[in-house]
Amino acid sequence: MKIIKFPDRRQWNDLIQRPVYNQDKTKEIIAPIIRKVREKGDKALRKFVLEYDHFPLVDLQVSPREIAESGKFISKKLKRAIRQSISNIEKFHKAQWPDDIRINTAKGVTCMRRTLPIENVGLYIPGGTAPLFSTVLMLGIPARIAGCSNIVICTPCDHYGRVNPAILYSASEIGIDTIFKVGGAQAIAAMAFGTESIPRVDKIFGPGNQYVTLAKLLVSQHGVAIDMPAGPSELFILADTSAVPAYIASDLLSQAEHGIDSQVILVSTAEKIIKAVDKEIKKQIGDLPRRHIIEKSLSHSAFIQVKNIEEGIDFMNLYAPEHLIIATRKPDQLASKVKNAGSVFLGHYTPESAGDYSSGTNHTLPTNGYARAHSGVSVESFMKFITFQKITKIGIKSLGKTIEAMAEAEDLLAHKNAVAIRLKNNNK
Repeated sequence: MKIIKFPDRRQWNDLIQRPVYNQDKTKEIIAPIIRKVREKGDKALRKFVLEYDHFPLVDLQVSPREIAESGKFISKKLKRAIRQSISNIEKFHKAQWPDDIRINTAKGVTCMRRTLPIENVGLYIPGGTAPLFSTVLMLGIPARIAGCSNIVICTPCDHYGRVNPAILYSASEIGIDTIFKVGGAQAIAAMAFGTESIPRVDKIFGPGNQYVTLAKLLVSQHGVAIDMPAGPSELFILADTSAVPAYIASDLLSQAEHGIDSQVILVSTAEKIIKAVDKEIKKQIGDLPRRHIIEKSLSHSAFIQVKNIEEGIDFMNLYAPEHLIIATRKPDQLASKVKNAGSVFLGHYTPESAGDYSSGTNHTLPTNGYARAHSGVSVESFMKFITFQKITKIGIKSLGKTIEAMAEAEDLLAHKNAVAIRLKNNNK
């Protein structure tokens, strides 16, 4: 970890840069994959499953029997944990339901907004080095609450053609049974364009590596929506002298183990905290099985000492982190100053991993600074909003001259005439 003391504000734009990969090179790899899936459908998918997952898959869809038997491979302890997480996530997301709107904006003019679910959605669930069954809950639960008619899951299989049982069990517990054994950019292409087996969806959700991320961006140019621009995971911790170094170190390590291109940042007013956290990291990392991933992640991460908490808040808002932990004496007071962040964790007893699994908030969040303009996944992410308006004879009379004046000023005389003809008829 780099240690940077009191950086000048002119350096901040350099310090907020994330690890980058060669997007052009990645595009050269995945563009042909997307094209082949679009042209050859299931045939191309089976070829890619054999090439990348090393299994000669015949049936792309997970069978009802595989789903039903997944619980046999899950411990009672994990089943209880999954059910508790489902309960908490459901409670928080049900509270997000948006009300319809009906309002009279003027006499005889009524405007309405109606909320409707997106009918067909695709959920991408990573299943490689870390099978993220928690993402099934984070995406599937709000999709069900929103009322999406068709929910499709794509996730890679292992070398024996099996999907991780925790993924299948989690999907079963929330009532999703349309699951396909396809991962990577080819899964994104399949959901975007449809194949003989996999139905085309209207919006694709879910995290993934650089290939999945870029594939989502590319297919979004062809009429399918995506949840948000996303990239490698990241964590920003703001700490004062009250912080517990062992806690801070464990949080940094937990996020760094996501992938070699993850980034973690600690910003503190206290040099002793930074030194103590650095010591704790070296102590804790030795017991972690994903140490090789963490070490690469830490190589482009940093400890930054600032003059005061206010400066730390300013730097954080510029960085716009995916995850933010405020480990200070009075975190609630600082919470009101957060302008740009995906999800915020307040106090010394709120680890980021709580949001990843069980507190109830969603863990699918904007990364790479996109939190300046994007929100994390919510029930509304699976919805669309249609506006309606109704104007009576009285309404067109009261509003007509305003519309005519504006249309004429824009030289759109047909627009003006659409009102004028009604006003003329109205006066008869």
